[in-house]
Order: sequence, then C-alpha cells, then structure tokens
Amino acid sequence: MTSSQESLELIERGCEEILLKEELADKLKQGRPLRIKAGFDPTAPDLHLGHTVLINKLRQFQDLGHEVMFLIGDFTGMIGDPTGKNSTRPPLTRDEVIENAKTYEEQIFKILEPEKTLVMFNSSWMNGMNAADLIQLAARHTVARMLERDDFHKRYTSGAPIAIHEFLYPLIQGYDSVAMKADVELGGTDQKFNLLVGRELQKQYGQPPQVVITMPILEGLDGVQKMSKSLGNYIGINDPPEEMFGKLMSISDELMWRYLELLSFRPMSEIERWREQVAQGANPRDIKIRLAEELVERFHGASAARKAHEAFVARFRHGALPEEIPEVRLAAAPEGMPLANLLKEAGLTTSTSEALRMIQQGAVRIDGERVGDRGLLVPPGSEHIFQVGKRRFARVRLEKKASAGGA
Repeated sequence: MTSSQESLELIERGCEEILLKEELADKLKQGRPLRIKAGFDPTAPDLHLGHTVLINKLRQFQDLGHEVMFLIGDFTGMIGDPTGKNSTRPPLTRDEVIENAKTYEEQIFKILEPEKTLVMFNSSWMNGMNAADLIQLAARHTVARMLERDDFHKRYTSGAPIAIHEFLYPLIQGYDSVAMKADVELGGTDQKFNLLVGRELQKQYGQPPQVVITMPILEGLDGVQKMSKSLGNYIGINDPPEEMFGKLMSISDELMWRYLELLSFRPMSEIERWREQVAQGANPRDIKIRLAEELVERFHGASAARKAHEAFVARFRHGALPEEIPEVRLAAAPEGMPLANLLKEAGLTTSTSEALRMIQQGAVRIDGERVGDRGLLVPPGSEHIFQVGKRRFARVRLEKKASAGGA
C-alpha cells in the first residue's frame, strides 16, 4: 500500500504549484478517497497532448485510490472563459457544447479508468439556480478582487471592454467546487485565479477549502509557444499512430526531457538515468524512440506503436522494411553489448568478425541510420531495428542480464 508520503511525492511530479502542500499532506493522511476535481469547457472537440498533462495527473490520483470527478462545463461553456484573452470570447451555443462534450467523454477514457471516473456537468446544479440565487453568489466577491486577475487588470487599464457576464465565470467555476464538495482541484497555471475563487467560496459555504494544484502549460512542437491546435504545433491524441510517432521524433532533444517529465508514466529515477546516459554520450534519439512508442501505445495500442516505429524508419531513413521482421530478445551486461556481438547473437551475421567487417563497410544500420563505429555499445533497455546489408533485419530488445545471485 502506498504511504501518504509516497503518494505526495508522486503527486508532486510535474506540478507547477500546490496550494497548500501541507493541507494536501493532511488530507492524504486521512486515509479516505479524496474527491479530485478538474473542469473542462467543451470549447473544442479534440484533445491534444497538452491537455493530457492534467489528465495524466488525474490518472495518478486514480491509481492511488482517489475519486476523480471530470467536470464538463456545459453551463460555463456557454459563458466563455476569458482566461488569457485580451477580448471578450464569444460563448458557445447549446448544440455546440453538447456535441463537443460527447467527444471529450470518448477521448478521456484513453487515459482515465471509466469505472473510477465520475463525469459531471455543471448544468446539473446551475440550471436549478434562479436570478436571486445568482445575485447572492455574485455578492460573495468584489469587483476589486476580480480586477486582481491578470487578464482583467490588463484589459481594464488599457480601456478594453469587460462584459459583466465574464465576472460570473470564475464565480460559477468556484461554486462548482462547492456543489461537488471537492477536496482537490487541478487546473493549468492560467486557471490559478479561478481555482482560488473556488477555495474561497468553499470557506464561505462552511466547507473545508480545496487544495489547488496547478499544472504547467506544455510547449508545442516548436518548443516555444504553448501547444495549440490554432498554432499548428500540437499532437492530437487522435492523430494516426504514424503521424503521432513522427511528430514526437521531430521535437528537440531539450524538449524531449520536458515531455518525458510531463507525459511519460516512466519513473523519474529511470528518466534521470537516461539523462545521465545521454550526458555520457548515448544518442538521445534512442530515448526519443522510447517516448514515442510509449505515447503511441497509450492511445493506439502496442501493435500500432510497433508499426509506427517501423514506418518511421522506412519513411525517414533510407530503404524500405519487409512486412515481417523477426523479433529477438537478448541479455546484456549493465554497460551494454558490443554491436558486433549483438549482430551475431541476433542471427544477422555468422560471426563477430563478419559483423565488424559489415560495420566497417557501412552495411549496418540501426533504425535506418548507418552506423560506422565498430566499438559501439548498445545499452540494455533499448529496442531497435537492426539491418545488415539489404535483406537482413531484426527487431532486437536488449534486456539487462540478471546478476549471478539473482533468481
């Protein structure tokens, strides 16, 4: 069973801010399933990997035994969240909200476990509010506090218009936390003000205040601007496997570490070990392949991930791959296996001397890339497509050799 301290350490991974961390630690020590809230306005029908930063954190809470409440803001979606906008955002129609909400439900269960997820709609309680109820809710916050929000402040000082209904958005989002009795609410860093409104309203309604967890905004493929469909720098979770794989392989080596921390489910200890290997001369491409295979497998399955890898090699390197590639598992020492030995053990050459000769002649490729280093060590934990000449191929998974005292 995971201790409260271990749970806290897992939850902290990749978070931008936890308000307040001490309160979260106390809640975890209670030993009961916490009610974890995250709200999404159905403003666009497609989710991309940037959205999954937050959804992955919800999955971690599920794995720790907590109750995830995935809130689709069908009511607030018709107001239009002005967060980060320099002008009033046009609200959605009811039909648009309903249609987009359906696609959200279909996509989130590629990450979340359906039986552990409570999908809610804030129209369930907001439609029951009358005008008097809404006025009473509005009385619980001041205009001065609203103008503390960065985007409202900028628009006010620049003379840009702010519609009255926009002030209602953070209030209603905050009231959602009251209606849902949330213990924790997650959101992007741009949602911090709204999340804190929920915390304040819970106090006013006599509830224990929710812990606020903000998640970073994931950079897009350009590594500069946030991932956005409108900017064209996104990877959609419904992108075809080959397209998703290719996009992930196109990111910079520096951005790769950011994606591993925020998108991978691999332990941070393993990622740090990979970082050390790259610092010592390992090819970051090998790490990027692992990331691409993991994410394609998550959204499309293991078979699709394997085929996407092979298609990437065939398309972006030289030569085409055969339809059937033999799969081989080998064991290597912690420091790795010499490439020549691997080629012999995988049945691609009859001897290590032949392997060395083929490497020297430029007839050996790893994932379609020619290799000329006769002393190359292939690290354990890697998986690549090896090619000797024009017709000899093998997909080799190199595992760490068990110690002599192991089982």
